[in-house]
Amino acid sequence: MIYLSHFEFPGAEQEYDFTMSLKRTCYDTVYPFLTISKHNLRMLDFEPITILYGGNGSGKTTVLNVIAEKLGLERDTLYNRSNFFEDYTKMCSYELDCSIPRHSRIITSDDVFDFMLNLRSINNGINQKREELFDEYLDAKYSHFQMKSLDDYDQLKKVNSAHSKTQSQFVRKNLMNNVREHSNGESAYLYFSDKIQENALYLLDEPENSLSPEKQQELLKFLEDSARFFGCQFIIATHSPFLLSMRGAKIYDMDEETVDVKKWTELANVRAYFDFFMKHESEF
Repeated sequence: MIYLSHFEFPGAEQEYDFTMSLKRTCYDTVYPFLTISKHNLRMLDFEPITILYGGNGSGKTTVLNVIAEKLGLERDTLYNRSNFFEDYTKMCSYELDCSIPRHSRIITSDDVFDFMLNLRSINNGINQKREELFDEYLDAKYSHFQMKSLDDYDQLKKVNSAHSKTQSQFVRKNLMNNVREHSNGESAYLYFSDKIQENALYLLDEPENSLSPEKQQELLKFLEDSARFFGCQFIIATHSPFLLSMRGAKIYDMDEETVDVKKWTELANVRAYFDFFMKHESEF
C-alpha cells in the first residue's frame, strides 16, 4: 500500500535565499537547513517499503523528522526541534496516493527507550511486591492465627491460601495481573508489534536499536508481512544488514555525495560484513 507517493525538499538555492534573508543572527545553526541539500536530495519517491541508508550524520533521521512534521504524524517523545524547523517544513511539499490514516506515526529510538524504561519501572514495582508476598506467605503459613471476629476474615483466607498452596502459587495468585518481564530486545520488539497496526503509514528511525540479530530478523518478517498483507507503508532509516535485505524495498544510499538508489548488496555497510565473514570463512 502506498499512502505517501513522494516528498520534495527545498533546493540549495531556496535555502541560500532564506538563510541570507535572516535577521535573527543570534543563532549558531540554521538546522535543518543545509543538512539534506548537501546530498543534492530534492525528492524522494516511495514504495510500500522505502529505506534510507547511511551512517551517522548522513541526514536520514532529519529526513524522517521533516516528513513527520510536515504530515503531522503522531509521536510519543519530543525531539530537538530547532528554531527554523517550521520555516523549513513550510518549504517542503508532498503528494499522496491515498489519505494518510489517523493512527499513522513516527517511531524513534527515544520512543522505544522510554517504553523499556517504563516497563522496567513497572517490573521493579512488581519485584518489590513479590518480595513482600514472600514474607506474607511465610507469616501466614507459620503463624498461630485464630479468628476472633469478622474483621479477621481476610486474614483467615490468606492463612488458608498459604496452607493450601506452595509459595510460588501463592505469590502468582496474589500478583494477579503480573506484567511479564522482558529483556530489552523483547521489550523493544513488543513496542513495535503493539504500535504497528493495519492500514497506516509508519516512519521508523533505526528500529534495530536494542534488538539482537534474531529479533531483527523477526522484525524484518513482521514488517514485510505488514506491508504485504495488512496495508502498511514503511519509510525506514537503518544501517542494519538484516532490515536492508527486506524484500522489495527501495533503498536510498545517503552516504553518496548525490543520493542514489541501490541494491542492498551494493551498500558499503553490507559489503563490510560480507568481506569480514568471507575472510574468516574457514573458521565456521
